[in-house]
Amino acid sequence: MNMTDQEILQQIQAGKRGIFEQLFRSYYKALCLFAASILRSPEDGEEIVQDLFFQLWEKREQLQINTSLKSYLYRSVRNRCLNFIKHEKVKEKYRQEAVQQFSENVREKADDGTELAEKIQQAIATLPPRCREIFELSRFEGLKYREIADVLEISPKTVEVQMGKALKELRKHLKAYL
Repeated sequence: MNMTDQEILQQIQAGKRGIFEQLFRSYYKALCLFAASILRSPEDGEEIVQDLFFQLWEKREQLQINTSLKSYLYRSVRNRCLNFIKHEKVKEKYRQEAVQQFSENVREKADDGTELAEKIQQAIATLPPRCREIFELSRFEGLKYREIADVLEISPKTVEVQMGKALKELRKHLKAYL
């Protein structure tokens, strides 16, 4: 592109798709790598960058960029990554609280008799092997999702999904006791 940043911005604001596509092609890969280096996840990084470009196009008429486009794009990706990390921490906190609450409920009910303890063990035994392993690491070993992911060499997202499945299955098997 042989235009100034202001000219590019004006063309995008005017709805010129070709200029926007050139901007996208010029920065997409580098921004994805930048985001992945912050998030340590190429998939999440790519999603952040795609969302940024989507919103740029959607809100093109209101765009007010007073720095270089490159600086704006990198700063936007960085801020979005930091917001993503904050949001993930909040989600993790609530997941841990849900697991803790579930565990406390099960523990309280288990104190009521050995029949329930047997039912709990049976319910855990019905879980698929990987799902059971993840649940036991979280519940009995007290590991956080990130720690489980590191131990099992899987993504934290996989741990999250498997814990969700485990809790759903256990609730289903133990609903008479909860």
